[in-house]
Parts: sequence; C-alpha cells; structure tokens
Amino acid sequence: MSTVNISPKDVMKLRDRTGLGMGDCKNALVETNGDMEAAEKLIREKMKGKMDARTDRAAGEGCVAVAMANGKAAIVEIRSETDFTARNEEFRAMAADVAKLALGHPAGPITANQAITDRVDVVRLKTGENISFARGEVLEGGSFASYVHHDSKLGVVLQYEGGEIPADVGTGICQHIAAAVPTPSAIDADRLDPAVVAAKRAEAVAEAQASGKPAQIAEKMAEGKLRKFFEEVTLLGQPYVRDDKMQVGQVVPKGVKLVKFVRVRLGQE
Repeated sequence: MSTVNISPKDVMKLRDRTGLGMGDCKNALVETNGDMEAAEKLIREKMKGKMDARTDRAAGEGCVAVAMANGKAAIVEIRSETDFTARNEEFRAMAADVAKLALGHPAGPITANQAITDRVDVVRLKTGENISFARGEVLEGGSFASYVHHDSKLGVVLQYEGGEIPADVGTGICQHIAAAVPTPSAIDADRLDPAVVAAKRAEAVAEAQASGKPAQIAEKMAEGKLRKFFEEVTLLGQPYVRDDKMQVGQVVPKGVKLVKFVRVRLGQE
C-alpha cells in the first residue's frame, strides 16, 4: 500500500483532465504514487475498452476546424454523438488543437496519428460519447484563405499563388464555395474530370445534331452548351454569391492563380 499523500487538489486536477469521479481519480493517483501523468495514462488504459465499445453508436454531430501556419493549411472534421457536445467549448478547443496537430502531416488526406488520437480521447473520456477524428486534409505551398460557417459544420480552405488576395475577398470566395448551388466541381474547366467533360460534350453534340441544324451551326450549339456547363460547375465561371452580376473569376486579383479548394461539410464525404 502506497504511503504517498494524495491531495484533494491533485484529485480534482485529474478529474478535470479525465471527467471521472473523485474516487476513481484518487485510486489512480494512489496506484501510481501520485504521478499525475502516469495516473492519467492508467485511467486511459483502463477506460480504453469501454471507449472503444462506444464506436458502434451513431456519431452524426460534430464540427469542422481549420488551422494555417508556416505555408500549410489543414481542415479537419471531428464527430460526436450529440450537438450538445459538439457545441461545447472544450470540444471546439479539441477540434482546433487537432487542426493544428494536422499541420505536422504532409500534404494530402490525413490519417490520425497517436497525437491526434490522444487529443480526441481526452474529450471521449470526459463525455462518454463516441467521438472520433472523421477526416481531414493538409494543403501546402502558396497562400490560403478560409471560412468556417457560424455553426462550425461547414468549412472551406482555398489555396492560391502568384500574389495576395485581400482578406475580405478571400473570405468571400470561400463563402461562395460553401454556399453555391451547385457546389463547384473544380476551379476551372481544365481541372474538371476529363470523363465528365467528354460525356457532357457527347451529350451536347447529340442534342445539337438532333435539332436538324446544319453541321456548322450544330457544332456552335454544342460548344455553347458546353460553355454554359462550365459556367455552372466551375468556381471561376459561377456567378459570385455576393454579386451575381459578376463571375467569381472577376473578383480574383490579376496575377493570382487559384490552386485548390477543400470543402468539408459535416457528415458529407
């Protein structure tokens, strides 16, 4: 039996970290001779089975978080079971921390490492909910703009190069990506899926030929339909949500090239 004196202050500190009862926290501190870090680790190990058993429970709530630093940007989605937990300050702080941790990953989709898992588990343990890292992506190089909707369930990161975009314009373009219907499929026509473009072109040509017009006119009709399609589905071609008399391409400063955007809506792959 340990003779280490466990103060109520230490018990309370461990309780704040883990969300467990005072008795469980005191027992863990006694078992680890008052070592706070070891006691927290012990609790996590003992609780792991219970936490993992919750993973079959539906987690349809959560939030999106964004972080940017040192030429990188990260956008992540963290899931929870209830909106009550998702709106909690501690949950939002955890999501922000996970986004910052994600900046340490290479460009591309994020696979949760131990640091991310441990940070999520702090809130899993405290809430008793099925909380998990759902997905995320890191962008690297150039400059960035971002937007997270007020409910934190929708976020956008925009990557660009060749100059600077004023903050309000960058936010506006990100808001457009978030709100536009249809959601832009690519920045411009050159970056659309070639298979989709080929199918749309074939459809436009078939429609034009069926009209019975002369070949030259039918070809122009098909090209017109294709241009309209590009305006509907590409970011630069769409009417700007803040001023639909302009296309998004018209609000991008001269010399600036949009490289990529990532749009994450909670629960949508």
